[in-house]
Amino acid sequence: MVDDRYAITVAEKEKVLATYFKKGLEGPLNSFPSKEKRKIIVLQYILTRFELNRMYSEKEINEILKSIHSDFATIRRYLIDYGFMERSKDCTKYWVK
Repeated sequence: MVDDRYAITVAEKEKVLATYFKKGLEGPLNSFPSKEKRKIIVLQYILTRFELNRMYSEKEINEILKSIHSDFATIRRYLIDYGFMERSKDCTKYWVK
């Protein structure tokens, strides 16, 4: 769960995204941050590549995430673990929370 320690300013967000998306926000993620606050900023941005009120298959999620980073499985897991997305019990459907 995210708390006040992770309050993020616009300037912080812009700096982190510029650092990790060196080719621009539509480009790939250079590396995945290890620090929690940066991780949250990057995951929040990645979430914007998904539509609200839409169910995705695992294959669709993987295809979107592959265009962002080669370790798409880890990013998919973080999106679930950090509560940005949910999935069905059988892991066949995913959606933005």
